[in-house]
Amino acid sequence: MTELDALAPNCAAPARDGRWGYEDITVEFCDQLAPGTIELDRAEFLTVRHGLDSAHIGESLVPRVTDLNLSQREFEVVMVGLVRSTVADPVEAWTTYYRNSLDDLLGGTSDFAPVHSRAESLVQGSVLDLGSCFGFFPLRLALRGIDVTATDLSEGTMRLLGTVAPHLGATLTVITSDAAGVPVADNSADTVTALHLLEHVDDEVGTRIVEEAIRIARARVVIAVPYESEATACHGHIRTFDNDALAALGRRTGVPFEIDEYHGGWLVLDTSRLGTSRTVAFR
Repeated sequence: MTELDALAPNCAAPARDGRWGYEDITVEFCDQLAPGTIELDRAEFLTVRHGLDSAHIGESLVPRVTDLNLSQREFEVVMVGLVRSTVADPVEAWTTYYRNSLDDLLGGTSDFAPVHSRAESLVQGSVLDLGSCFGFFPLRLALRGIDVTATDLSEGTMRLLGTVAPHLGATLTVITSDAAGVPVADNSADTVTALHLLEHVDDEVGTRIVEEAIRIARARVVIAVPYESEATACHGHIRTFDNDALAALGRRTGVPFEIDEYHGGWLVLDTSRLGTSRTVAFR
């Protein structure tokens, strides 16, 4: 179970007086702070005070919260707390978070915008996205009229995505599943995407995820990873990649591939010539 699954009941609970708490962490609005300010206090328990309003909550907060030097658990709880202590109604709060984030991603102002833009240019036909997390990329595709399925191990985030999508005018399928074992048939999507997923898992699990992507994809698999000198722990990264590592991964599949570098690394596997047999033997 992920931290967001444990948080799920609290994510939807009404926030009172701009204050939201989970276990030993409290996040609260403070009207004495300048607009947009975020302050951290570790005097006894972790307390985060902020001067955010509804225009501030979105993915643009990610780099700012990253700079607070939090653990992965603290990072996830604080992000939820900032959303929930800013807008009282839970559905309105999360819809606002999604809408602002999509505006930033589609408008190119989010740090992750180039990754999503490049990924969209590479997909063909229907799409199944592995490790969707909050599901911004599947939502982006759904709003363009693409048949898309979002998948993630976190039941909490998939439930949240399924709740918010209709409020944004998007239609998509959500599946709670491990990226290494998705309950769909062989050849069931034209494109399978795995965007900034493999850095969260070790090599053995990553291999199984790529095998699963190849099993599902009729035409291509699109994999994107960040290039980091050191794995970013607060985001749950446990390993790093470079061009050589991606090329080695591509060769191990035995499937025709291309690698590229653009705001990180890209591995695109051509599964269109595999026929009905989707089993590949990693070398």
